[in-house]
Amino acid sequence: MKQLIHFLKLAWKTAPGYMLVMIFRALLKAGEMILNVYLPKLLIDELLGARDKNVLLLYVGLIIANVVGMQLITNIIDRYVHVKREKVAMYMRRAMSKKIMNISYSYLEDPYYLDLKERAVFAINNQNAIEQTIEAIANTLSNISTLLGLLAVMATLGPVLIIGLVIGFVLMLACYALISKTMVWFQSNLIPVNRRYGYYINLAMGKDAQKEIRLYGIEPLITGTIGKTNDDICTNFAKMFRRVGVSTGLMSVVSVMVGVFAYIYVGIRTVSERFGKLLSLGDLTMYVTSAVTVTLSLGKAGAGVVSLFQETAFLKPYLEFMTIPEEAKEKNKEKFEGEIETIEFKDVTFTYPKAEKPVLKNISFAVNRGQKISVVGLNGAGKSTLVKLICRMFRPDSGEILVNGKNIQDYDYSSYMAKISAVFQDYSIFNFSIRENISCVPEGDDIKKINRLIDEVGLREKVNELDKGIESRFGKEYDEEGIEMSGGQGQKIAIARALYKKDAGMVILDEPASALDPIAEAEIYEKFNSLVEDKTAFYISHRMSSSRFCDKILIIDGGTVADFDTHDNLMKKTDSLYYKLFNAQAENYKLA
Repeated sequence: MKQLIHFLKLAWKTAPGYMLVMIFRALLKAGEMILNVYLPKLLIDELLGARDKNVLLLYVGLIIANVVGMQLITNIIDRYVHVKREKVAMYMRRAMSKKIMNISYSYLEDPYYLDLKERAVFAINNQNAIEQTIEAIANTLSNISTLLGLLAVMATLGPVLIIGLVIGFVLMLACYALISKTMVWFQSNLIPVNRRYGYYINLAMGKDAQKEIRLYGIEPLITGTIGKTNDDICTNFAKMFRRVGVSTGLMSVVSVMVGVFAYIYVGIRTVSERFGKLLSLGDLTMYVTSAVTVTLSLGKAGAGVVSLFQETAFLKPYLEFMTIPEEAKEKNKEKFEGEIETIEFKDVTFTYPKAEKPVLKNISFAVNRGQKISVVGLNGAGKSTLVKLICRMFRPDSGEILVNGKNIQDYDYSSYMAKISAVFQDYSIFNFSIRENISCVPEGDDIKKINRLIDEVGLREKVNELDKGIESRFGKEYDEEGIEMSGGQGQKIAIARALYKKDAGMVILDEPASALDPIAEAEIYEKFNSLVEDKTAFYISHRMSSSRFCDKILIIDGGTVADFDTHDNLMKKTDSLYYKLFNAQAENYKLA
């Protein structure tokens, strides 16, 4: 019930008019059904009674007006409801996308929330749970309104029939509950299998792995896994259909029994006064029609209620994910103003979610404005984690990260992040134009600055070859004229993007030239001092060429600070990790 209330709040926030129209539509359908039952009774009673022509014409006119008018109004409302239903569903999908982009990055590396996100995305994309829930709400309102109206008509026959109908409704509800329980079980079992199946299908059909598939003959391994996963899916479907079949059969039996009971009771009341006065032919017509309609509505109402709770059960991961707080919306935070003058780590320890050991332990160092810092260490030492902490992608377990003497968590998120730009190892190039990939805005960007950065990162020759220049769009998936770039060229775009951010006082480059050859990398590094200008910079690279022009080198070894000094001073320490790494790499690059 809590999930349903939460969903209704989201729907009301999106389109309150839609919710009101749904209620009106339900009441209208109930009114139409009651009139369809009651007006023919009046007409028949008049035909067998006074036979007043004016009264007969009035009843005939009302019956025609009810059928035609209600159908016309219903069609207009249904069209409006259909359009608004799509709007609500689109809004909720958009809200999910915005939520993913605005929650703390740490949630996206937490196994629990990663699984929650995947189940939420599966529910709204594969199960159409949003549309199905909205449809279930509309149908449930309509069916219950109709059922209540007809029960009010049937109640005039006395309590016996009502008691029988209520018993039938409860039994049918129990049958639908069994179906719902089966479907929830089915979906919870199917989601992980489907995710595994989707991964291997995409692996077989995608282009990324095709070289390895051919080179190492992986096809039998992939197709065999797909076949086994497909068998698991079929097994789940067989169990589901068997259980649903039993429940559906029981429901049909209950529906027939309710109908038979209603017919027998109305028939007895027509020929006997045992349960009350005799019914007229018009009454007989009305109650028989009501009994038939109640039987149908009973099944629909029960199905609607169970379907509603079933769909909200499917939506539970989505609704839970939507309650995650957004870091950008935290209140009572100080807006960051001015420049980044100092950065200080004070005894910082950090452990990844669900990990047993901390990746960083008691890290302490300080950096002043404009300094260039090279972060050096072996793989897995915690170098990338350190800069992610600066970017507030994670919160330390203990200790503090201070900027200008204040804990970074106390600053307003948006104003703080405006001061930082970064290029990570797994940078992204989006299916936008070169210009948009660098400026990250749809319009109002600084074309002169973009062109200057393209020159400085060494992309001018490539851009000049393109017919549309900086307006060329990446990717051929959605544009036949889309372009592709090499890994090194894409990395240069990412570097230009980081340097374009006008308010950024700090630049973080996590393996900024890993896709470049050593000569191209050396050229990039030669220009970096001028590219980053007076900004504070952190460089992470396995190639020691970045260390030569940096003011200091931060050595991370086993998650702790092993040293923090200049290149010249560190090279004097012949037993240090930095000395060994630098000389080992220099030896590899020597020409024979």
